[in-house]
Amino acid sequence: MPDSFGFLRYDRQLPARRPVPVRIMDWREVYPPAGEQLIREQATRCMDCGIPFCHDGCPLGNRIPDWNDLVRTGGWDAAVETLHATNNFPEFTGRLCPAPCEAACVLGLGGQQPVTIKQVEVAIADAAVAHGGLRPRSVPRASGRSVAVVGSGPAGLAAAQQLVRAGHAVTVYERDDALGGLLRYGIPDFKLEKHHIDRRLAQLAAEGVRFRTGVEVGVEVTAEQLRAEHDAVLLACGALASRDTPATPGRSLRGIHQAMGHLVAANRVVAAAEANPPAAAVLPDGTPIDAAGRNVVIIGGGDTGADCLGVAHRQGATAVYQLDLYPQPSQARDEARDPWPTWPWILREYPAHEEGGERIFAVAVQEFVDDGSGAVRAVRIAEVTVEKSAGRRVVTPVPGTERELPADLVLLAIGFDGTEPQPLLEQLGVSRNERGAVDARSDWQTDVDGVFVAGDMHRGASLIVWAIAEGRAAAAAIHSYLDGRGSLPAPVEPGARPLAV
Repeated sequence: MPDSFGFLRYDRQLPARRPVPVRIMDWREVYPPAGEQLIREQATRCMDCGIPFCHDGCPLGNRIPDWNDLVRTGGWDAAVETLHATNNFPEFTGRLCPAPCEAACVLGLGGQQPVTIKQVEVAIADAAVAHGGLRPRSVPRASGRSVAVVGSGPAGLAAAQQLVRAGHAVTVYERDDALGGLLRYGIPDFKLEKHHIDRRLAQLAAEGVRFRTGVEVGVEVTAEQLRAEHDAVLLACGALASRDTPATPGRSLRGIHQAMGHLVAANRVVAAAEANPPAAAVLPDGTPIDAAGRNVVIIGGGDTGADCLGVAHRQGATAVYQLDLYPQPSQARDEARDPWPTWPWILREYPAHEEGGERIFAVAVQEFVDDGSGAVRAVRIAEVTVEKSAGRRVVTPVPGTERELPADLVLLAIGFDGTEPQPLLEQLGVSRNERGAVDARSDWQTDVDGVFVAGDMHRGASLIVWAIAEGRAAAAAIHSYLDGRGSLPAPVEPGARPLAV
């Protein structure tokens, strides 16, 4: 039985972060491993509710109360098995997911602080490594069927693991030189050190998944070749078409870049020289994009902007400003607008924000200012009001509020417009919808028979838990399409959406 009074005996407590002056000198993760006593106390706060709404907050259907109670009683091996029953990669989600499960915790309804679910999850994932729980699983007799997975992000890898464990031959195609998708090059090491990815990839390879890197399907391998070699194809290419501000005066000036270009360049530097001082980060064309000694302006207040903030600190930026179009949210949930258990719009402080920089809310860039040589020297901003009209956002500058911020480097972190146009889609005859995503029928197939889609490519830029959930669900549909024995778990349907009102 759970401890019914655990949440009264223990307050919510997160593990201590590494000290700011220390951690900005390297690229290691912000959170060191937490002590077992702390994690067991935090797991004890879970009441094992009669109706655990955390299940609804998480699209994976993680059996959160079950593994919380196992951790409370010291049953780590059983907790590892229970967690992996619904989540292929808890070491990723526990570090990267913003935890909608915690927003749906019943303790939040009673005025208490929610259980630290993702921290318990990380501890279980680390215990799996420590206890040898990432050993490859034996796979059944080969089905004789073959599946191509295009893209090696969390959706593609989750689908690949599910399918290979069902006996199918699986080949994952990745256009980058290393596997992992955005996990590899889009997420800084201070949030996810890359040995976590490598360890999981070794497990998948041992289970029989084949990987082909440096291969852009549609170019090096045509869609015709892909379909000839495989019985089914899963598209899991992500949603990497970054939004831009082409109408803003001065957008063509040097020194203005997409945020993802900055993150990828920094990750490549860290990957190439972990034991040495990082070299200057550059774009593929050789353009420098290092923040060292620069005044940096990040446009966008979300996760990607916070990642750029942390990277800029570690590169040695002189000053960093992060601009948000919307007013500063409150610290607490507004029950009238975001009633429990939905995901609330509140002020979220990322570890990067305590490292320095200035957040400026309710402003928009009016102009990028030229230094006289074709490079940006400042951004002219104004306070704004934001309203919704006929389903569209209307941004109105407040007269008399314009001012300049110094800027040698500007990073655009204002979201994504779906998956990139690419030869593969044209060759397959698969179209993108008005959101730049690829639609799926109820069985996860596109409008082309035998071609499936999952993850951000289908949903648009979203959370890692949704990517893994869609990868697992698409794998179940592919297994059925291939007349596989039995069935695989399918946690979500193509039309599923997060908890909302």
